[in-house]
Amino acid sequence: MDNLFLLIFIVFVMAVLMFDLLFVGKNHHIVSIKESGIWTAVWVSFALCFFVFLRYGGHMVHGIDSFERLQEVSQKYSLSFKYDGLPLDKAIENGITLESAIEQYQKSSSIDFLSGYLIEETLSIDNLFVMLMLLTGFGVRKKDYKSVLFWGILGAIILRMAFIFLGSSLIQKFNWILLVFGVYLAYMGVKMFFKKEEEAPSNPHDKPIVRFLSKHFSVYPRYVNGRFFMRDHKGKLFITPLLIVVATIEFSDVIFAFDSIPAIFSVTCDPYIVFFSNIFAIIGLRSMFFMLAGAVDKFCYLKQGVAVLLLFVGVKLLAHHWLDEIGFSSVHSLYVILTIIVLSIVLSLLFPKKQAEA
Repeated sequence: MDNLFLLIFIVFVMAVLMFDLLFVGKNHHIVSIKESGIWTAVWVSFALCFFVFLRYGGHMVHGIDSFERLQEVSQKYSLSFKYDGLPLDKAIENGITLESAIEQYQKSSSIDFLSGYLIEETLSIDNLFVMLMLLTGFGVRKKDYKSVLFWGILGAIILRMAFIFLGSSLIQKFNWILLVFGVYLAYMGVKMFFKKEEEAPSNPHDKPIVRFLSKHFSVYPRYVNGRFFMRDHKGKLFITPLLIVVATIEFSDVIFAFDSIPAIFSVTCDPYIVFFSNIFAIIGLRSMFFMLAGAVDKFCYLKQGVAVLLLFVGVKLLAHHWLDEIGFSSVHSLYVILTIIVLSIVLSLLFPKKQAEA
């Protein structure tokens, strides 16, 4: 049941992406704020609809139809599922019904999805700086942005799925990996918070993936109407600079995933919920890119907000047993995440960059 639901989800995402590529974006063009806003609204709506689905039908993801299956899923994915603060076995002894237990599970799953979605979306906005730097650094035409981001996101979906399910398998076998994730995220949060603004971004042509491709493949000297491959008059095959840009964005996403995926594991160890929230967030970021690219500098405290968020999820991973004992639930995590995001946005609006520098 798990794999069937995952397959249906991937087919759905691929269908919407292909519709966008083949019909909406079949002609290379500069994406307007209006078009970006429409597609952002579409993907946010899809994410909210999926949240509603999990709230009232989340048991279908793992085919939960009995107490035994619910216990099996909880133990397999270290969900620490509780009913009104009681462990599941104790709650069963107290005479709870299967329907009420499933309803509690659905509520917990939907909150975990929403928390993971918000974490990934917030961390992804920080990655927006990197994508914008790469696209401008390589001199990509604005009308080619959409095509580059499409193939970048498609590759990211495949890489994220591999990372998430591999990470989940490792956590099931070696639970102490959560502590490693926690230390790493807390360290990255502190490091990011105190890191000074770089005056000049590094040259994207110096990145290892660019040097590797330039060394092992024949690179055409210029962009060719949004194409990734090109043959000269002798029939020799070249890769174009546009393919190098896509590969570089993929490489940067792999680096970025080392922060974002462990962060969502602080919310839930269910790889399906982690994957669903991850995909909705990164696809939504692609749509929001064209709206946020010009305004991202206005949110001068967003980087500090991301740093605090990383520190929070790192501490949560390190102290998850203690937090479970005192009743710190998924809802409380959601409140903290929302508070961090809202505060970083409000402070950025109240104290713009010039005032912050002064």
